[in-house]
Amino acid sequence: MSGKILNLANGVEGLFIKNERFNTTLISCNLYLPLNKDTVAPYALLPFVLTSCSEKYPDFSRLNYKLNRLYGARLDASTEKYGDYQLLKMTISVINDRFCLDGESLINQATELLLGLIFEPRVENGAFFAEDINREKRKAIEHIKGEFSEKRIYAKNRLIEEMYKNERYGLHKCGTVEDVEKITGESLFKAWQTALSHAFVRFQVVGAALPPELFENISAKFSGITRADITLCKNSSPTAAADKPQEITELADVTQGKLVMGFSSEICGNDDVSLPLLVMCDIFGGGPYSRLFTNVREKMSLCYYCSASSVRQKGLLTVESGVETQNAKKAEEEILKQLDEVKKGNFTDFEFESSIKSICDSLKGYNDSLSTTDLWYAIKVNNDNLYSPTDIAEKVLKITREDVITAANGIELHTVYKLLPKEEKK
Repeated sequence: MSGKILNLANGVEGLFIKNERFNTTLISCNLYLPLNKDTVAPYALLPFVLTSCSEKYPDFSRLNYKLNRLYGARLDASTEKYGDYQLLKMTISVINDRFCLDGESLINQATELLLGLIFEPRVENGAFFAEDINREKRKAIEHIKGEFSEKRIYAKNRLIEEMYKNERYGLHKCGTVEDVEKITGESLFKAWQTALSHAFVRFQVVGAALPPELFENISAKFSGITRADITLCKNSSPTAAADKPQEITELADVTQGKLVMGFSSEICGNDDVSLPLLVMCDIFGGGPYSRLFTNVREKMSLCYYCSASSVRQKGLLTVESGVETQNAKKAEEEILKQLDEVKKGNFTDFEFESSIKSICDSLKGYNDSLSTTDLWYAIKVNNDNLYSPTDIAEKVLKITREDVITAANGIELHTVYKLLPKEEKK
C-alpha cells in the first residue's frame, strides 16, 4: 500500500510505508545527485565512510557495540546509478519497539544513530580522517578491479561506456580506480557538504508504525543547512538513436566469449509511459518462454545464455549472451531476427500471457522484505505518482499486444560489443 509523501525541508521528503508483516522497521536515507566525472567517485565512497564511524562513535568497534545494544540493529550502505544520477543509500533496520524490554523506542534510537552518522561525521579541520578514507578506498578499488574478473559484468559495463561516450550515463557508478585513488580527506568533506546542500533527499520508513516526531527530528537536522539548487532527478536524458550501429570487439584471456547488444528505444520515462517497454523486453528476452531463450538458446544452441533487460528511464534495452567465437555472428543475427518477429507481432498468446504473469509475480516479490520494499520506492522518485508494486501490476495487466508491438517498433540497434578469446578472433 502506497504511503504519503511529506515535505520535511527544501528538497527533502519523508515517506512512511506501512508494512505489518515483519517484526522490524527499516529507516533509509536516500540522496540523489548528478552523475559527473569529477564527483562520481567521492560521492560513491561517501555513504560507506559515513556509516563506518562518526564523531560520537569514532571507530567501528564502538559503533558495532551501539548496534548490538539496539538488539542487533543492522546498518547498510550502497551507491547505485539511477539514470543520469547517483543514488547514495544508507539504511538501518531494528526490531519494533514492542519487543523492547525497557520500554524505550528502539526505532527513535536507531534513527538518531543514523542521523548522527550522516550529519556528525568524524572530521577534523574540514577533512575526513585518512585512516577512515583509506580503508573504504581499498574496498572500492577491490570492487572495481573485481568486476574485470566477472566478465559478464565487465562486458555490460564496456557496452554502456561505448554507447554513452561523453555522457553522464557512461560513467561507472563508483568511478575509475584512478578517480578513487585521488580522493582526499578534504575532497570527501567537500562532497559531503555539497550532498547535504544540493542533493534531493528522501527519508523512508518501512514498518508497522511511524514513531511520533521521527520526521520532525529529521526536519530539524536540515534546519541549519542552506538548501539550494536541489538536484532534479525526475528526468534522465533519453538514449539517442545511432546514425549507424557501431561494433566493438575486444580480446581477452577468456574461455567463453561475451556478446552484448545495446538498443535505443523511443519509449523513455516513468511508469506512466514506459510499461509497454517492460512487457516487450520480457517477451523478447525475459523468462524461459521468451523469444531469445526458446529460439537462440534452446532451438539453435547458439549461446550459453541469452537475455534482455531494459533501463526505462534511459530508453535503453540490452541483450546479453555467452557465446563461442564461431557462433557470435550467428547469434547476433538471430537476436535481431527475433526482434523483428516481435516487431511484426509474431509472438504467441502463450508468450504474451506468460510475460504478463511473470512480471506481476515478480512485482509481488517487492513486498517479501523491508529492504526490497524500501528499494522499490527509492528507485521510483522519477514517477509523478507514488505507485506501489500492486499499482504497477494492475497497470501491466492493461498492456495489450498492440502496445508491445508499438514499443518493439521503437527499438533500434545502437552498439554491439564482443569480448572474445585472444586466439580466436574472427
